[in-house]
Amino acid sequence: MEVFRDMEDVSQGLIGLLNANRAGAWVRRFLGKQERMIERLLDLKENAEGFLSEILAMEEDVAQKLVDEKETAQHVESKLQKIESELQKASEKNGSLKANLNLLTKELEELKEMEQDLLRMEGEVDEDTTVVIPSAVYVSQLYHQVSKIEWDYECEPTIIKGIHHGPNIAQPIHLDSTQHSQKFISDYLWSLVDTQW
Repeated sequence: MEVFRDMEDVSQGLIGLLNANRAGAWVRRFLGKQERMIERLLDLKENAEGFLSEILAMEEDVAQKLVDEKETAQHVESKLQKIESELQKASEKNGSLKANLNLLTKELEELKEMEQDLLRMEGEVDEDTTVVIPSAVYVSQLYHQVSKIEWDYECEPTIIKGIHHGPNIAQPIHLDSTQHSQKFISDYLWSLVDTQW
């Protein structure tokens, strides 16, 4: 604003010089003002260039910060997507584990029910055995009285071993069930029973 006033003063001064005869003094005075005005313009230009370079540096700095922030945002978004994916997998795994847990819980309940049934049946069997055992002992004693065979229960499972107490002499029994048929063994044992009553 001041520069324009100075220019206006210079212009009016030049017009005044043309009108008056004191041209030399006026010209020097106005040339001085013009010189000061040019110096101010140069200072303004220098200041404007400084401001411009500062503004450009600031813009460059802001642009770099924006680029950095964008990269950071992309990195954070990538991490967030990875975390969401892991969370989804964990959630699916959790659902699967819950389903397995429910299935195992149901199987455990079924096993407990089966155990209760077995205990109940065992109790019933125990009750039945008390009735059956005396008759089993009776049958065993009756068989011993009829066959007169004293069995050796400590031999191997494939060996049939014992002593037959016949009418005259005691006769050992030693048969290998892997070498004889069941029919042969049965017939042989029945042949030892005395049919004379």
